[in-house]
Amino acid sequence: MPAPENSEDFPLKEARTLVAHLMKRNPLIHWADLLLNLFLGWGCFYLVMITEPFSLQNIAAFIVSAFSLYRVAIFIHEIVHMKKGTFRFFIAFWNLTAGFPLLIPSFTYHGVHNDHHRRDTYGTTEDGEYLPFGAEENWKIIAYVFLSLILPFLFVARFLVLTPLSWIIPPLGRYAWERASSLTIDLAYRRPPPTKLDGKYWRLQEIGATLYVWVAAYLIYSGTLPIKFALVWYLVTLLIFTMNSLRTLGAHAYRNPGHDKMTVPDQFLDSVDVIGGVLSPFWAPVGLRYHATHHLFPLMPYHNLGAAHDLLVKELSDNSLYLAATRKNLWHALSTLWEDAKLSQQKN
Repeated sequence: MPAPENSEDFPLKEARTLVAHLMKRNPLIHWADLLLNLFLGWGCFYLVMITEPFSLQNIAAFIVSAFSLYRVAIFIHEIVHMKKGTFRFFIAFWNLTAGFPLLIPSFTYHGVHNDHHRRDTYGTTEDGEYLPFGAEENWKIIAYVFLSLILPFLFVARFLVLTPLSWIIPPLGRYAWERASSLTIDLAYRRPPPTKLDGKYWRLQEIGATLYVWVAAYLIYSGTLPIKFALVWYLVTLLIFTMNSLRTLGAHAYRNPGHDKMTVPDQFLDSVDVIGGVLSPFWAPVGLRYHATHHLFPLMPYHNLGAAHDLLVKELSDNSLYLAATRKNLWHALSTLWEDAKLSQQKN
């Protein structure tokens, strides 16, 4: 069901007017942010490889590597929202330095995430990024987090085994696209046939990710790369997927059981802004701690979402509904989701 607040009273037009000047992207911020975190992420990955296991330097390098590469990985969300035809070199560079080695090329999010923002799709069974966690059994919340343990293996299998086979066996190709080509949370989701929203070069990206994983597998098999490389890659991606699962759970209220269509204000009130805590930029990087505000203004660049949030809190003639989507921190967001699910089961 939609959020309990009366979304019809949300001052959407006024909010859009207030933040209209914050819609322009700054390429320097994007490049500086990406390059710094690529340097820290892969540089510290190398330090993990060469330092004594479980030494202070080894542990510190792992933490910096994992969180830096997590931030880099989350840029896939920003890439999907870039205006078509812009930032082409940035997107290609991101795929080469992050999307392929982490096995999350940008085509795995294009199209899928666009559907997540559509009024007729958001929160419904056609939205692969939505499950009614706030209206179902609590154990599903826990199960979703533990799914992160096997996700790195599934991505390796997708590009190491399934992709080459799909090129010679057409039915496997259809299966790979429908069931194994989407960064979603709904395991039952079937991706529709490719459209222009999925990008012109998705097949090249698929080939790129496959080449990366095959080269890595060969280098490990031949002894050029130590088996430790695979272990460190798994642990880094495990932390990335685990942190992202917690962030995802804290990003929405997940109250829609799957059949109600929701307006933009409904989407906002079913989403979450987490404004507090010094750790927020680490577990919800690249602007995603302002996820509710993002659902109001999907095209707003991540570096302006904080300013937009502060402006709307201060300048809206009535900010009560805007503040209804705010949580103090990640624990507040997750505990609210847990209580909503428990209350829903008690009612049923």
